[in-house]
Amino acid sequence: MTPSVLVAGIGNIFCRDDAFGVSVAAKLARERLPRNVRVEDFGIRGFDLVLALLDGYDLTIFVDAVSRGGVPGTLYTIEPDVDAIASDGIYENAHGLDPVKVLATAKSAGARLGRVVVVGCEPAVLDDETGCLGLSEPVEAAVDPAIEMIRRLVAQEVYQ
Repeated sequence: MTPSVLVAGIGNIFCRDDAFGVSVAAKLARERLPRNVRVEDFGIRGFDLVLALLDGYDLTIFVDAVSRGGVPGTLYTIEPDVDAIASDGIYENAHGLDPVKVLATAKSAGARLGRVVVVGCEPAVLDDETGCLGLSEPVEAAVDPAIEMIRRLVAQEVYQ
């Protein structure tokens, strides 16, 4: 059986580089993908992501801006230990998205969480008082390489 994959774009378009995951999901969704791969822009809709996780994907890829102190535009793959995430409660913020809380809520609701990987990008600008929208240059330049990372992760899952 072919594994099911969810690619979840996360972020706030009004906070510059925080929109990285949303931008990747938008571009990836326009490409031809296998039927078993669902790409969705969840933005800051954490509860919607909880509901999606109840479908029980073999691989879930969160795509998000991740501050780890690196050079802006640096890409990371992070594989959280889903077994160590406590399933303790209900997601209480309908206008924000905390990936760990989303996973905990999905677990408490009975979701079967397969492998979870975060494809993250080091942001340059998260808050911008100018009212500008859009990614900074180094983060924009990381969108296509992130898509390639996602394609490799999907291929690894399918051919494992």
